[in-house]
Amino acid sequence: MIEIGADGRTWLLSGPGSSYALRLTDRDELLHLHWGPRITLADAEALAAEPPAPYWPFESPLDGHEEYPVEGGPRFVRPALSVRTDEVRGTEWRYRNAAADDDELQVHFFDEVHHLQLTLVYRMRDDVVERSAILIHQGPADAPALEVLRADSATWTLPVRDRWRLSQLHGRWAAESRLERSELTYGEKIIGSRRGHTGHQHLPWVALDAEGAASEESGEVYSCALAWSGSWRIAVQQLPDGIVQITGGTGHDDSGQALLKPGVAIASPVFAGLWSGGGFGGTSRAWHAYQRKYVIPDGDQDRPVLYNSWEATNFGISEDQQRALARRAADMGVELFVVDDGWFGARTSDRAGLGDWTPNPDRFPHGLKPLADDVHALGMQFGIWVEPEMVNADSDLYRAHPDWVQHFPGRTRTEFRNQLVLNLAREDVQQYLWEQLDTLLGSAPIDYVKWDFNRCFTDAGWPGEPYPQRLWNAHVHALYGLLDRLRAAHPGVAFESCSGGGGRIDLGIMARTDQVWTSDNTDPLDRLAIQHGFTQVHPARVMAAWVTDSPNVQLNDRVSSLRFRFVSAMAGVLGVGGDLTEWSDEELAEARRWVDLYKEIRPVVQRGDLYRLRAPEGGLSAVQYVLGDEVVVLAWLQAQHYGEAPPAVRLRGLDPAGSYECLETGTVHRGAVLLHHGLRTGLHGDLDAAVLRLRRI
Repeated sequence: MIEIGADGRTWLLSGPGSSYALRLTDRDELLHLHWGPRITLADAEALAAEPPAPYWPFESPLDGHEEYPVEGGPRFVRPALSVRTDEVRGTEWRYRNAAADDDELQVHFFDEVHHLQLTLVYRMRDDVVERSAILIHQGPADAPALEVLRADSATWTLPVRDRWRLSQLHGRWAAESRLERSELTYGEKIIGSRRGHTGHQHLPWVALDAEGAASEESGEVYSCALAWSGSWRIAVQQLPDGIVQITGGTGHDDSGQALLKPGVAIASPVFAGLWSGGGFGGTSRAWHAYQRKYVIPDGDQDRPVLYNSWEATNFGISEDQQRALARRAADMGVELFVVDDGWFGARTSDRAGLGDWTPNPDRFPHGLKPLADDVHALGMQFGIWVEPEMVNADSDLYRAHPDWVQHFPGRTRTEFRNQLVLNLAREDVQQYLWEQLDTLLGSAPIDYVKWDFNRCFTDAGWPGEPYPQRLWNAHVHALYGLLDRLRAAHPGVAFESCSGGGGRIDLGIMARTDQVWTSDNTDPLDRLAIQHGFTQVHPARVMAAWVTDSPNVQLNDRVSSLRFRFVSAMAGVLGVGGDLTEWSDEELAEARRWVDLYKEIRPVVQRGDLYRLRAPEGGLSAVQYVLGDEVVVLAWLQAQHYGEAPPAVRLRGLDPAGSYECLETGTVHRGAVLLHHGLRTGLHGDLDAAVLRLRRI
């Protein structure tokens, strides 16, 4: 809901539990008024009527108060917008008008010198505020082009508090999404990616709680998430007067992003913000509900149990071998069988074949259709792995078009994993990939595509392009366009975002994919910490997790039971990735029981409200999911110390006056007892795990 003040210069956006208010002054300064618990329009107008802060030498009265600070004028804070021509730099705007409907507000400004219209867009999605900016060059055809050095999506202003604690998700390959909380100090804290993709190192999300007082289920939390899959930057700044602002958008530096010619418009990605009074858990559940409802394609539909052949075969693929794995996967109850890397071109190692998206004639002499038909006959869907944005130097594509990769003339072309990055900003590259992938998806009954991205940008050059800096953002827009076009042409195909694991996870890619590969690390104990961080912002509905072989030879040689591995992976979208031809009959039978159990609890796990009961910090950890009258608790015990029984787990989100039957034991528990005294898990020893189902009766 959007309400407008009597003079048309105060706006109030309200969701079920929160409000966001802004005010345009008589000097056309757009000021922030409120972001927090729900207020009335009268409250917002009272805030607007308050006198400004007193003058203080060497400080600007606008700093910390503007909705979208620009470069130029009486400002010293980090600008959200920086543009220039050869002669004039900065922005001096005048208010034009505003337009509002039930859930979207647009406020239009104009710079007379640059002929630049700036539109600030606000959209309320339940309690999530989506913000973005649109730039349009409205000058005559002979007007000079505008170089856009930076065009952030939004600047968020927090209320004054004594101190703030910052939460962020950091990591590296195989150790993504690790939660870190620290006190915010004066100055700027900057996170981001210079790599051309979202990156393993940081997720584009931050959260702040006042005085460090928020817990998992209580306290005010302000959080922001950027919907962008390329290089990005989020700056959290505490100003000298204590005000905190969060600015975020595309690109990491101010080295130039686009050249805006007359008649051309560009739009920033959404930078979404959420206030919650329900602690970090309430914040997470609001983010999860928002993504399932507004971001993820078909977010209300459950994802199937998959099998992926990579860890079983690596590059040693053969059609008969895949059939043998498929038969065992089908017997286990798997619903989607995925052939990973090695099915195409001359791809017998990671040194060749990328870019040649046709089946290897020795391995698949009749293409993928015979195997896909056999997989369907076994009752499963069929999927494949691709990495379209990359190319090997040893490939037909590169030999034909060496100019299609990102590179600088006269400089060595850097290779990682023996591959180079295609310049997806080029229209001829986009057309080639469209033709290759459209043909591929039409050549066989393919239901699923695992879309990988295993290499960061390094030599991001574009010889012959007048403004090569545009490559960074144009690559991402081309990726989005290609995915959108493929989804429209092949509506039955689901897509997974992968980037060497969790290197491309953000709201932008999630709007175009059905799930994401959380990490290449499939160790079940390591995954608990990764999943703990991931669910701070993203839902279990997209969090793909596999059960692989033990010991975990890929990373750490850790030995764990099939029980522990399955319960760890059942916290999200369950997959299996071990070599099933080496599993014993007893292991396959046990795996079938776990898959059957997961299918029973899947609606609750993927669509229910998630409660992190105990963090994975060395002893007992647990998560809980609630959907209607159904409750699922997943619990893990890393180690039992001194022979002491692990503590009971206090549940959440239950009716204290209700009764709940545990389907595993038949015991009936009172809701109030579960909430205040907890549920015994029965775990003991090292690396033990359990699934506990409760139903309200």
